[in-house]
Amino acid sequence: MKKLRWAIDGELWELDASTPRTLEGAARAVPGKALPLGLSRGTKLFRPNQIDFMQRFMAAPFLPSYTHHLGVTIQRVLSIPVSENWSALLLGQFNLRKFLSSLTENGGRDGVRKRDLKSIGKLFLDKSLYALGFSSEVLLTPDDTLLLSSDSYYAHNSSSIPRKKAVFHHKFPHHNLTVDAAWPALFVDKETGTYWDVPFSMAIDLASLPLDSGLSYHLCLHHNHGSPKQFQGDPIAQVPASLFPGVSAKCAFSYEKNVDIWRSKAQKLKMVQPYDVFLSNPHVSASGTIGAALSANFGESSVRLVEDAKDIKQLSYHNPTLKSTLLGDIFASMSFTAQHGNFQRLVSDLTRFHVRMDFPSGSKFLSGATLLVQDLLNSHQPSPEAVKMICPTTSLSLQQQVCLLK
Repeated sequence: MKKLRWAIDGELWELDASTPRTLEGAARAVPGKALPLGLSRGTKLFRPNQIDFMQRFMAAPFLPSYTHHLGVTIQRVLSIPVSENWSALLLGQFNLRKFLSSLTENGGRDGVRKRDLKSIGKLFLDKSLYALGFSSEVLLTPDDTLLLSSDSYYAHNSSSIPRKKAVFHHKFPHHNLTVDAAWPALFVDKETGTYWDVPFSMAIDLASLPLDSGLSYHLCLHHNHGSPKQFQGDPIAQVPASLFPGVSAKCAFSYEKNVDIWRSKAQKLKMVQPYDVFLSNPHVSASGTIGAALSANFGESSVRLVEDAKDIKQLSYHNPTLKSTLLGDIFASMSFTAQHGNFQRLVSDLTRFHVRMDFPSGSKFLSGATLLVQDLLNSHQPSPEAVKMICPTTSLSLQQQVCLLK
């Protein structure tokens, strides 16, 4: 979790999600609608690198992928050695469904049998069957990394436009700085599952390194330019307010406290390496986080955000003349973890239980509690909306090692 963009617990920051809809394999969450941690991925994890790893170490020469619009596609990565501090990858994608439909478009199955090798070979020369992606990672200094990527999609397909992206990472002693720009940028709305293209999007992200306990903070500046359009979907869907042109700045501060209720002091097996170092210490612990977030929005997106949040009582200020909005809120999170076993033996040496409850919006919780109290005082049945507003986002996980085969 420390390697993710989150420096503060809670649904505050928009992580990237893996998706097969583009060659890059990533879509960022719509601002204000953060994805669950289980659906998100790290900022330094890229699909070409994943495919290259699977080709090298998992004997997978080709990787299949499936989307509703393209069907089954096959991907392969070619590694281009440049220098010790500079790597490049070329990702190729072949549209298997379109190739098979081309074989059967004249005469069905009989047409396939009548084709000779020469005619089948000509089908492979069709440019519309292919897509190419290029990515390059440059280690500028031990603390600076630059990633450049460009995708070129199927010819004669107006719905797929070339995508370009640049990401810069810098490591400070106690902070991480990330600057990324994409044109167009792909966003995903977790509530509706729809994808949106923004012509140009840029973000500057500064986060303090996460600590076991103590104060941490996170600053983010985000800019969208151009009218958003739905990507491969119903064009009449409502555009999320935060994707409209404008500039937004968000800052958050939080305090986290971790408490060890019990931690084993028993010695581990000697000369036996744990299968996972992070799961090798039996313990029972609890943690709590509380913090506040403040965001300022300028441009068309600020007007839309006020309209969307008008039913929720929160700290807000809107200036129609300057097209600016100031929003504030509080958040909290609680978790409990219990683990038994050192994960060193082959059988039944790890049992782990983890539960987490997030309250991402204090104002939403307060509004729901107010509605719930009013319903009870008026002898009305509590509304489902009020109950939903006060219920935390809860995640529960149970890990049990049964047997580990070597």
